[in-house]
Amino acid sequence: MASEERRETLLNKREEKHYYENCPGCKMDLHKAGQTGLPVKELLTIWVVVLGTALPISSLFPFLYFMVRDFHIAKREEDIGSYAGYIGSAFMFGRTLTSAFWGVVADRYGRKPVIIFGTSIVVVFNTLFGLSTNFWMAVVTRFLLGSLNGLLGPIKAYAAEIFREEYQALGMSTISSAWGIGLIIGPALGGFLAQPAEKYPDLFSKGSLFGRFPYFLPCLCISVFALVVAVGSFWIPETLHNHDSERPRQNSYKALEAASDTKDGNESAPKENLFKNWPLMSSIISYCVFALHDMAYSEIFSLWAVSPRKFGGLSYSTADVGEVLSISGFGLLVFQLTLYSSVAKYIGPVMTARAGGVLSIVLLTTYPYIAMLSGTTLSVVMNVVSMMKNILSISIITGLFILQNKAVDQRQRGAANGLAMTGMSFFKALGPAGGGALFSWAQKRLNASILPGNHVVFFVLNMIEAIGVLLTFKPFLVEAQNTN
Repeated sequence: MASEERRETLLNKREEKHYYENCPGCKMDLHKAGQTGLPVKELLTIWVVVLGTALPISSLFPFLYFMVRDFHIAKREEDIGSYAGYIGSAFMFGRTLTSAFWGVVADRYGRKPVIIFGTSIVVVFNTLFGLSTNFWMAVVTRFLLGSLNGLLGPIKAYAAEIFREEYQALGMSTISSAWGIGLIIGPALGGFLAQPAEKYPDLFSKGSLFGRFPYFLPCLCISVFALVVAVGSFWIPETLHNHDSERPRQNSYKALEAASDTKDGNESAPKENLFKNWPLMSSIISYCVFALHDMAYSEIFSLWAVSPRKFGGLSYSTADVGEVLSISGFGLLVFQLTLYSSVAKYIGPVMTARAGGVLSIVLLTTYPYIAMLSGTTLSVVMNVVSMMKNILSISIITGLFILQNKAVDQRQRGAANGLAMTGMSFFKALGPAGGGALFSWAQKRLNASILPGNHVVFFVLNMIEAIGVLLTFKPFLVEAQNTN
């Protein structure tokens, strides 16, 4: 009955759609029209591609403190955080400069070439970063890794096009899930595999390659995974419509009757000015504020966890940080696969973002007091709180992903997501640099009468989160009226 009603609705439309035989987008529409059941293959493809590009983004944070220390560029221990922030920001600064460009490339030449090129870039420059011998080599390789890998914006457009309408939310959830897990598993790998000659002397000698380059092993493992993803990406389908050099097949409307009601990519209608699309821009601005908070938190959490107790830290090793993030990643994966879709369906993406922001503020308020714990109590509490924090962050980002893709049609999804990535990358570039500087400043004011030490760090993070929550209310945030 449902399929017959859908058929009748589509037949009643005034504007006839045409099927172009050699158009990749039309082939994808036909594939979706005949698709039944959960699109497991497509979900797995999206998940693996996003994971491959997300892993290197924050994999350095657990060992960055020690890497900067080994570069001998910081004159005082309190200054290490500032230099660590510069290296952490280089990736997102590079992405800021080129995200819009990669979005335009994806809209003109296709999503697939950008995906293949982006994952290939991870292989090259993430490997070189692991071989860095000084501060500036680390900064340059991270900058090039960010500027030449413009995959995340086009992959969101790709996900909006590869799934039928009823699976759109699940597709966006898959992206944010893979992205969030990459931002957690990456640091976990960095924590467990950095300095292998010290942690695993029976396997790695100090004179070996991994002994001379103590931060190379985690980078190499991530690059090998990215290489597998890059090779596999040659077999994924293209989704961009290309009608410029072909006549439509006659009497072809019925071939697309069951396809999702989306706009073709090469129609002659003029493109909307994205900056005048307030549903899009309002969701991007909210997204940028939350992104600033998340990146600053990622930098600060690792610095705080490995810093000495005398500075209000936890005195964790890189392996301890890796363990916390591994448990958080597992919890996040379970949540995204089992609960997120139900939560978003019941309360909607906007309410999900609001609730996530408010609960994040409550959690962060407890962090300075968690540093007073020790032993098993500290381990259990830190694991639970970290897991909850990451689940809330990804829930917020997923909701905003959905709003952004609802605000534009296919012709502009690559550019719209590129615009979102430009803004997000700029704010995320500020996150590590600002977070590192804030952390270093906090360590110099341990005896302040107001917000001493790390109290001021988590207070500032909460203020940013509170601004993000306020931006999810009307009249600022406006939801699009259509889902094309």
